[in-house]
Amino acid sequence: MNSLINDQHTIQKTIFDNDEGYSKEILPRKIIQKYKFIDLFAGIGGFRLGLQRNFAECSFSCEWDKYAAETYFANFGEKPFGDINELNIDSLDDFHILTAGFPCQPFSKIGLRQGFKHKTQGNLFFNIVEILKKKKPISFILENVSGLLNHKSDNQSTLEIMSEALKELGYEVNIGLVDAADFGVPQHRRRVFFVGFLKTEFNKPTNFVFPRGNKEKKYIKDILEKDAEGYSISEYLQKSYIYKDSYMPQIVDFNSEIIAKTLCSTYHKIQRLTGTFIKDGETGLRLLTKSECKSLMGFPYDFIVPVSRTQMYRQFGNSVVVPVVKMISEEVYRVLSTRYKIYN
Repeated sequence: MNSLINDQHTIQKTIFDNDEGYSKEILPRKIIQKYKFIDLFAGIGGFRLGLQRNFAECSFSCEWDKYAAETYFANFGEKPFGDINELNIDSLDDFHILTAGFPCQPFSKIGLRQGFKHKTQGNLFFNIVEILKKKKPISFILENVSGLLNHKSDNQSTLEIMSEALKELGYEVNIGLVDAADFGVPQHRRRVFFVGFLKTEFNKPTNFVFPRGNKEKKYIKDILEKDAEGYSISEYLQKSYIYKDSYMPQIVDFNSEIIAKTLCSTYHKIQRLTGTFIKDGETGLRLLTKSECKSLMGFPYDFIVPVSRTQMYRQFGNSVVVPVVKMISEEVYRVLSTRYKIYN
């Protein structure tokens, strides 16, 4: 798995089982009207925005957080199912792709890193496994933090535990580490993606390739709003905390040709180690605006945010970056086109 660690490019690892498990029969292409995908741990719909096309639609969504579900409903007109632990898997209609940005806090570098031992979130990965086991969709796309690369559970690599669980279900498993900064957003956000394909639906390995992204970089200065109001950091907090000692947080202005730090779900707490702050506003220093958060995460300008600012930062900080998912899904659809023909 150490081949995944590379700071320069999108990299990937494909797990094969001696090419065993692929179909030896002739597999004609199936004719369908649309691809159907389900959106688990949906958050505010980043995966849905990345996958939906005129030939692909979401058939089910699941999100337990009531504030995220409120934002999801405001944008898609659909209230997600709540607690995945209460889901009757047999009630799900058949679908082609399972997507899930399962909770990352148990594996995050800045958290307690309890992993599978986390009381409420550690074992949610296995809910995904159970759904894959029962429904057998042809493909899946899963996402989590880069801290997963070196996280261990009972002295065993967590990444390998997850990969083995997926492989045992009969899937070819492709694992990639990508940075959102390579996909047209001015934010370093390194995330691990699992992309799987059901071996019995293919005659040979799919040769899935994670996209490399865009050659042209976008910088933080390209998305900043001038004279933004209502996001100021008080002068007292600046003196007592932001500029307290020699350590300086990432402070940018309208000339900064840099890539912002990862937008965290705790951004509202104004943490010096993880935050990016802007020289602007009533007090000379402010937080990111709603529009800037959308730009950092690749959400459309007209995306509706009906919740408080604290919830807004939590939601964007927990989301996937839409352009990353969109480009990965393009490659998934390319592979699936060898098995399906869309008929309108």
